[in-house]
Amino acid sequence: MPDELLTNLNRIHTTDLGLLRIRKNLSLDVEDVVSWCKDKITAENAEITRKGKNWYVSVDGCIITVNAYSYTIITAHR
Repeated sequence: MPDELLTNLNRIHTTDLGLLRIRKNLSLDVEDVVSWCKDKITAENAEITRKGKNWYVSVDGCIITVNAYSYTIITAHR
């Protein structure tokens, strides 16, 4: 089932507010937050699960939440 998220990696995006929320929650100092999240999603140690309408990617001490229909990164937190 996680293959569905990985197959649609090119569709993953976020909103302007999502960028701010993810940067703040994870204390990120990177320019391209979406690429950072994609790198985490494709990491060897990433655990991908789907609950309802969202994918949850648990990796390196953080959880990234992605909408399963629009592939929008909703939030990420430690």
